[in-house]
Amino acid sequence: MSYLRLNLLLALALIMVSGLSLLAGATAASPSDLLAFVAGEASAQWQIIFADIRAPRIVLAAITGFVLGLAGAATQGLLRNPLAEPSLLGASNAAALGAVIAIYLGLSGTMSYAVPLSAAFGALLSVVLLLIFAGRGVSSVRLILAGFAVSALAGAGIALALNLSSNMFAALEISFWLLGAVENRSWSHVALILPGTLVGLGLLVSGGRGLNAFGLGEDVAASLGVRLAYLRLRLSLGLALAIGAVVSVTGVIGFVGLVAPHFVRPLVGYNPQKSLLPSGLVGALLLVLADSAVRLVPSAQELKLGVLTAFLGVPMLLYLLRRGVADQPQA
Repeated sequence: MSYLRLNLLLALALIMVSGLSLLAGATAASPSDLLAFVAGEASAQWQIIFADIRAPRIVLAAITGFVLGLAGAATQGLLRNPLAEPSLLGASNAAALGAVIAIYLGLSGTMSYAVPLSAAFGALLSVVLLLIFAGRGVSSVRLILAGFAVSALAGAGIALALNLSSNMFAALEISFWLLGAVENRSWSHVALILPGTLVGLGLLVSGGRGLNAFGLGEDVAASLGVRLAYLRLRLSLGLALAIGAVVSVTGVIGFVGLVAPHFVRPLVGYNPQKSLLPSGLVGALLLVLADSAVRLVPSAQELKLGVLTAFLGVPMLLYLLRRGVADQPQA
């Protein structure tokens, strides 16, 4: 299958699944209701349900999945480790810490954008700490260790906020936010994540050719004229901006960045650059399907999206470990 045909098929599948996802929810909808909405003839009730409630969360789920999938492929190429994912560099936890601080201070009730902005700032701060900890050499091993340090520091901050929270409702809000979800999101939240997402994705995609050379080994990449330190800096900044933007609104959603690249890598000849866009599309497809599933599960309270992705991602991780993926040499 050609690269263009693969992307077109994935994009078409995403559009079809997103359209069907509009039918999923507590209020049952029929295809005729959806057709009436598309034709502009739906009742006011269905206009609100489709356009203002379900459509924003579907678009947000698609954008988030696309970012996580593409970022996962970039992270695995950067670290030359098929079991790596974006959270390994600390951006997710740092963004979560920023949001938790805003919730802990009670800003979420007085400022509607306090949580997303604080989370985005946390992700940007993680890049600064990452580069400080990694030092001037910025090798892959130093990046991993620095990312682990940033992630551990952010995790400790989150635990401290929960431990010191005197308000039970604030602690509960923090706990629910950390589970990850796209429910109760609007078009304003979609608009809020676009700047950081677009800049971050631009940096990641622009480094695709460097990833191909980097996959041959650091010495070979350097001999081909790739500036390794600059490549790592650009990709790390792109990861932080893109991941920080989506996490700032959705909370932490794991395993999509780990799983999505493995579906497409055999189809693109294990080419790091060509795996970026298809991995993003697969990630978007997976998260839209997962969001549809949580809306269909009968429960008193809607299942959190991050919980479902964890349940699906852990078996996939164990399967990859069983296959010995982590021990396979990377091209």
